[in-house]
Amino acid sequence: MTPAGRASAAIEVLTDLGARKRPASEALKDWGSAHRFAGSGDRAAIGSLVFDCLRQRASLAAVMEDDAPRALVLRALVSAWGMAPEAVDTLCDGSRFAPAPLTDAERAGLSRALSAETRASVRGDYPQWLEPMFEAVFGDAAVAEGAALSVRAPVDLRVNTLKANRCKVLKALARFEPSPTAYAPHGLRIALRPGPARTPQVEADAAHGKGWFEVQDEGSQIAAALSGVAPRLQVMDLCAGAGGKTLALAAAMENTGQLYAYDADRFRLRPLFERVRRAGARNVQALEAGVVAGFTPLKGRMDRVVIDAPCTGSGTWRRRPDAKWRLTPEMLAARVGDQVAVLDAGAALVKPAGRLTYITCSVLPPENREQIDRFLERHPSFTVTSWRDVWDTAIGVDAPASADGSDETLLMTPRSHGTDGFFVATLERRA
Repeated sequence: MTPAGRASAAIEVLTDLGARKRPASEALKDWGSAHRFAGSGDRAAIGSLVFDCLRQRASLAAVMEDDAPRALVLRALVSAWGMAPEAVDTLCDGSRFAPAPLTDAERAGLSRALSAETRASVRGDYPQWLEPMFEAVFGDAAVAEGAALSVRAPVDLRVNTLKANRCKVLKALARFEPSPTAYAPHGLRIALRPGPARTPQVEADAAHGKGWFEVQDEGSQIAAALSGVAPRLQVMDLCAGAGGKTLALAAAMENTGQLYAYDADRFRLRPLFERVRRAGARNVQALEAGVVAGFTPLKGRMDRVVIDAPCTGSGTWRRRPDAKWRLTPEMLAARVGDQVAVLDAGAALVKPAGRLTYITCSVLPPENREQIDRFLERHPSFTVTSWRDVWDTAIGVDAPASADGSDETLLMTPRSHGTDGFFVATLERRA
């Protein structure tokens, strides 16, 4: 397909999204099934352009003074892909498969810049109703933090130290040009690729099949490390999901002690079993999904409880940009309620002098620090342990400042740390 044909296809997919209100991944899959002449490179380029439009939908629409799919795609070619307005004009020649020629209004939009008076949520590309929350957590940096959540993310890997080391994986994946991550001690990063460049399919590599590494954002790796999990401990991973953090915890435990993995949803938990086998993690005991009675005997016995809580996922907007525009106050309230329930369940499992690590992939205060403050009111036997103290032991390199300025809890963001958005709080039960 020509670049013009790819642009037309992206317009078609975005039009379908607007009409049918469904996840972008589904719309792209259906488009590919209906257009089998499109090669894998074409589909990847179209998908990248669609997601770039969704990442920056508010600012693209504002600068074009038009929120139609065509306007978003044309401006994304300039703002996200770095094309000159003149090149976009040439692209849209009205030939077969190409977009129709530009109008004068579209030409003006391709060269226009957003005014400094444009509201913060538009410049930062986040929903308008979240403006007070972004200002509360980020202050004057709200626009910059939002904008950093609106660009592509790199591919991060965690070396599985049960089977490999950084040097071994660096050599195996040399063609992707990975480099060590800034903070995570076992992380590697493959830099983001602009425009139509394909995201490396590292999970198809033989090294992944051998269990040498897992795809995991550096922020997620740091969050797992800050749990303080170590060999010979008794550990509960209470919201294990597909097992990304579970595997990181198992490696930190060096296959000793006991690591229990539980999730309320059996479909989310199902991939864990294959991943555990591939990783060579022998100390993981998966509890039956959704059966709370399965971990009732463990109350008061856990050295560490790790809660990767259900949340809005606002910290992962770089990877799931369509989710941010579907987020509603009602959805946020539901997630906050889920977090209360799982925190209370996790607190009962922690033994005296044990620790509970609360993690979200969110940047929103009601899910993060506000949630912790309410927990401490309900559970006065717990106290917050400064994340800096935990960092010094677990990470071993100089700690950057938390994105919200806190010395007690840690908020990581793409702008401040180069990671997805993650919140981490360490809660210790008094002896």
